[in-house]
Amino acid sequence: MSNWAGVIRKRLEGDKVIWMVTLILSVWSLLSVYGSISSLAYKAGGNFWKFLTKQGILLLAGFALIYIVHRINYKYFARLATFVYVVAVVALILTLLVGPEINDAKRWLEIPFVGLTLQTSDLAKVALVMWVAKELHFRHEALGSKMNSFDFISNFLPIIAGIGLVCGLIMPADLSTALLLGSVCMGMLLVGGLHWQYILTVSGIVLTMAMLFLSMILYAPSMFSRGETWRNRILGHTEMSISGEELVTSNGDYQIELAQIAIYNGGLLPSGPGTSDSRNFLPHPYSDMIYAFIIEEWGAIIGGLGLLLMYLILLYRTIITAKICGRPFGSTLAMGLGLMITIQALINMAVSVRLFPTTGQPLPLVSFGGTSILFTCLSIGIIISVSRSPLINSK
Repeated sequence: MSNWAGVIRKRLEGDKVIWMVTLILSVWSLLSVYGSISSLAYKAGGNFWKFLTKQGILLLAGFALIYIVHRINYKYFARLATFVYVVAVVALILTLLVGPEINDAKRWLEIPFVGLTLQTSDLAKVALVMWVAKELHFRHEALGSKMNSFDFISNFLPIIAGIGLVCGLIMPADLSTALLLGSVCMGMLLVGGLHWQYILTVSGIVLTMAMLFLSMILYAPSMFSRGETWRNRILGHTEMSISGEELVTSNGDYQIELAQIAIYNGGLLPSGPGTSDSRNFLPHPYSDMIYAFIIEEWGAIIGGLGLLLMYLILLYRTIITAKICGRPFGSTLAMGLGLMITIQALINMAVSVRLFPTTGQPLPLVSFGGTSILFTCLSIGIIISVSRSPLINSK
């Protein structure tokens, strides 16, 4: 047994805490999906094992992806960043043009010859973070000094335009992902060594665009294909009314109300896997609302705070990884991917406890799903690859 443990420790390099957090979240995912997919199994004629097997295969494939990626020197990702960015932009455009429309949104693209679908925003999230990290690295000297008109046009605007292009292509079908990705890129700019003048400039641009966009959603929702949906979710969550209009209860509000019931029934201490009643009435207890389902089975202390702690530990170890990395690209890349996973998790949890409107963001590594799990594992593999940098440099 000790020999096997030694082999595992030798082969699994990098931050061991991140490896352990990933394993805990994966096991938690299997236990939670096992208890929450009764509605899916019923629709599939009682084929319960079909969905559990799918989740298990995805997690195993994810771990294989983490292992392969973590053995690659992170510096190679800088060489691939622009190519992957271009592929992601093309995929997003194709999705808007020829992607199947589901629930008034085009988010998926069918992969030819294999019969699988790809949610292209998952690819775009990783691609954009890699590209921004590379651009900040190569423009680090110019953007770290006092702002002048030449550097603003030739070094700063291209990064802002690249971020805006990807977020703008994602926004029509998936506003929450566009906002998530924009927030992550904003965080990367803040920690990327920019001069304070650039930080104030981008903050002003973001604040102005956010206020303008919110005003258009509230007062001219017809400008967007999903504008009415976004408007109802915002107004329903804040319990606002514009010009005396009657509020329309959306499906998202209904989901959150049922999630509150599940959380209340969970109490403080765990009742154990398989004891939840919410699987019978909570919409999507295996994906969007899995956090509420977990709290009902595992209690607020273990299920609620414990799961939150896992993601905060992941973010903390990512910060440590960024600090010990010797190059700006690796540090910014790890921080961007760590922020993306953690913020997405916090958004999913905030929706369940009624802090945010319904967004549809899955809980990373835990929710039942496909490409989300694989691209989350890809991100974790890259973070671990960066954490290996001191070991690589010492060889």
